[in-house]
Amino acid sequence: MSFISKINRRWFLRGIAGATLILPRLQLFADNLASQRPRRFCAMYTANGMCLPAPANEIDDWSWFPKKTGRDFTFGKSTEPFSPFRDHMSFMGGLHHPSGTKADPHVCSDMWLTGAPLHNSKPGTYNSVSLDQVIAQHTKHHCRQPSLVLSIDAGVGFLSRTGTISYNLEGKPIPAENNPQRIFDRLFRSSHDSGVAQRNDLKKRLRLVDAVLANSKALNHQLGQSDREKMDQYLTSLSEIEQRLVTSEQWIDIPLKTQNHSHLKLDVTTASEPAEYYRNMFDLIALAFDADVTRSVAFMLNREDGMGISDTFPLKVGLTQTHHSLSHAGDKGGQLEFAKYDLFLSQQIAKFLRQLQEYQDAEGTVLDNSIVLFGSGCSTTHNPTNLPTLIAGGSGMGLKHGTHWHQDKTIMCNLYLSILQALGVPAASFGDSTGVLTESIFPPSTLSLDAA
Repeated sequence: MSFISKINRRWFLRGIAGATLILPRLQLFADNLASQRPRRFCAMYTANGMCLPAPANEIDDWSWFPKKTGRDFTFGKSTEPFSPFRDHMSFMGGLHHPSGTKADPHVCSDMWLTGAPLHNSKPGTYNSVSLDQVIAQHTKHHCRQPSLVLSIDAGVGFLSRTGTISYNLEGKPIPAENNPQRIFDRLFRSSHDSGVAQRNDLKKRLRLVDAVLANSKALNHQLGQSDREKMDQYLTSLSEIEQRLVTSEQWIDIPLKTQNHSHLKLDVTTASEPAEYYRNMFDLIALAFDADVTRSVAFMLNREDGMGISDTFPLKVGLTQTHHSLSHAGDKGGQLEFAKYDLFLSQQIAKFLRQLQEYQDAEGTVLDNSIVLFGSGCSTTHNPTNLPTLIAGGSGMGLKHGTHWHQDKTIMCNLYLSILQALGVPAASFGDSTGVLTESIFPPSTLSLDAA
């Protein structure tokens, strides 16, 4: 191995006369990073819980959680699509957010990735930073986009009826994107444009954002409380855009990986067939991971309490009630339909896992080098305990799968801390964590300042 190929970017920055310098991103470093094993994270959330049918209805084989724990579990009918990935995924049972049982049950999506005490938030605040954004802060130096925040409905929604599961370092909601064409343009358009044209476009957009930010902040002082909250959300959105533009400029001269995008149908919308919409959204995430455009993704598949267009998705796939109504069903027929919608979601996510498994990194598959989290903020209707949780991928980070792990009253943020440490994020705690999970699918603490 040559001397140049051994250069560590941090050592290089700190090694010149003992000074820390901000250097332009060089192809040398891009080539070096490409040879390293990347570590990625994708969180996917579905609202209203999963079907855990009442024993009296005698449809136990449709339970989302397997009945047996340990390695000798059997997939239920609603999770059968995951069976080809048995050695690459695990069910995690017994998890909860201690603050979840104290809060409005409709805020379970707000706190899913944060664990924040929303029932007793600090004055002037509401939430805390979400898991995906902590990861993004650690991985953003390695990729074009710090993070990708997606939802079935664009924007942020509103408190207790959120339209995003991602919150920045100040606990403010990050607006989500739901339009495949706009997502594609953000992720991949630069690869088709010349460097000069990109720089000119970026400079114009940055000047525009700076001007709007300056005027908006001045106006903010003149607004009432309600309008100020709306303006804060708008300013947060502008700040996120500005950060993305600045990051984009550093990558202009580094070409994207050559990929085939012909299978994408970017004109689909949330009004299209749900399976087609989800397929294209998952295709975009998989392509973004394969090209290493981003290493942190959060995707809200459905919203709580019947909010947004996703509530009608069960009707579009042939069921007889909306998503929120099905989650409240207590009869055998209603719970069976709820389980069949779980099956629909399992089918979509299984296809996504297959894509990640087909894409190859220098070492292992993209699935091997990605931790995929899928779950909900409640188990049965408005019950924020025993949160349905599935972890897939991550064998390249030492995760050992093929089990239904269950430990009653386990703090969800302990799982999140385990995820952070597996990803190499130097975190000693997260939210209300009390430590990492022990005797689980995760390896012993991998805390390392030099991890990717």
